[in-house]
Amino acid sequence: MNTDGSRGRQERRPKSFGRVVALVMGLTGIVVALAIAAGPTIPEPTRLVETARQSTASRQEQRPSVRPAANTAPADTAKAIDALPDVGSLSRAFATVAERLKPAVVNVFTEGQEQPTQETAPPGTPFDEFFERFFRDQPQRQRRSLGSGVIVDPRGYVVTNNHVIENAKEIEVQFADERRYPAEVIGTDPPTDLAVLRIKSEEEFEFVNFGQSDSLLVGEWVLAMGNPFGFGHTVTAGIISAKGRLIGQGNYDDFIQTDAAINPGNSGGPLVNMKSEIVGINSNIISNSGGSMGIGFAIPSDMTRKIYDQLVSDGKVTRGWLGVSIQNLTPELARSFGLEGTKGALVSELLGGDSPAARAGLEAGDIIVEFGGVPVDSNNHLVHLVADVRPGESASVKFFRDGELREATVLMALRTIDTETASADVPTPEDRGRLGISGQNLTREMAEELGASSGAGVVLRGVEPDGPAAEAGLQQGDIIIEANREPIRTTEDLSRVLEGVSAGGDLLLRVERVARGQTSSFIWVPVQLQ
Repeated sequence: MNTDGSRGRQERRPKSFGRVVALVMGLTGIVVALAIAAGPTIPEPTRLVETARQSTASRQEQRPSVRPAANTAPADTAKAIDALPDVGSLSRAFATVAERLKPAVVNVFTEGQEQPTQETAPPGTPFDEFFERFFRDQPQRQRRSLGSGVIVDPRGYVVTNNHVIENAKEIEVQFADERRYPAEVIGTDPPTDLAVLRIKSEEEFEFVNFGQSDSLLVGEWVLAMGNPFGFGHTVTAGIISAKGRLIGQGNYDDFIQTDAAINPGNSGGPLVNMKSEIVGINSNIISNSGGSMGIGFAIPSDMTRKIYDQLVSDGKVTRGWLGVSIQNLTPELARSFGLEGTKGALVSELLGGDSPAARAGLEAGDIIVEFGGVPVDSNNHLVHLVADVRPGESASVKFFRDGELREATVLMALRTIDTETASADVPTPEDRGRLGISGQNLTREMAEELGASSGAGVVLRGVEPDGPAAEAGLQQGDIIIEANREPIRTTEDLSRVLEGVSAGGDLLLRVERVARGQTSSFIWVPVQLQ
């Protein structure tokens, strides 16, 4: 009975109850199925990112095979790329560096005298004397300028550009918190456009360390800091665009190029890396408008540190002097001298019989390939290596002469003028028949009139525009003094050498080039004969 009663009660349950149970069980099955298909639950947002990356990777694996470009980057560069931060981290890094350097970057204000700008008239006109007398009689006027600087020593030593404080009678520096202090010049070095100031105060100041500019990578992030257009303590970001730029400022060009915005007033401010280290001193820009066009230049910190140390210790910079004029070794010149490659610096002239190079036995035509144990890349590189050796110190020199590698020891002298010319890649010479020139023997009277130092040679009276000499860069007035390493005293000497060169052969000329009112320059010129 009880059994029958129980069965009876079950039969009396509403029919809807069974449908509810079935629905619940069905939904549960669907959820379980979805969970199995979707995988484990992902509570954190980062897991969503990881899953998306895995999904993207799996899709990429299923795509048609495309061979990726080989990774030819150096190991250090590859590691640096792998360690790149995300956008948020990079933004915070910029802010951190800017905040760290803010107390050590100063605005530099100067006041001095300047001569009124002289308008020019065409030379040789009756207005020459008028303009000279007019501007000579004008009173000097006050000049106010502004720039930037960075403190590199707690005693208040500031590195800036020489052109920022040149001819200044009064100098002040201003901090980001509006404090102002007078400053004095410790020393300047116009050839590199660097100067060192000292803040006139007994306080200790926040400062920034020098980094190693040689270790910079093209593409590396940097910040430029300074006082553009007088707006004060401004930070701009960019990358290292290039290294070792030559911009025609002088013998010691070796600039870092950056696209970080550098404007007037930024001069003397620091270019810093993401370690908050100085890697350059902002110095120049290329601009059609006077403002930033994405091409700015900074003096490398490795050079700046050397100049700074000398200015602080001695108040001046002393450089070694080798006593040669040099030019770059072009492929044509290398072929003419029987060498492969273009590494090295070609000696075009010895600057005096008592110069260090002359005493060591070097000669015009030698190709210097190593100095002080360092391989020489170019003429500009040699200039820097020579300058770093103090006067009175000795340096080893390796050079090629007649295809043979030789070595000498040079006792360096003091460089007093910029005569160690990393001569800009200069043009070349010629003759009228096969050379495409007309020439005549150099007489004593002609040498005196031209201001030439050579006692003999062939003076070029004319150069055919389409001849081999013109193509090589020879000019009217050039004096040929050597041809294929043989002395040339007369036109007969030159003709004799030319006869020994076959059609299409190379002729190596040594030429004295005279500019009115200037010192002669001696250059090597390779000419391909017709």
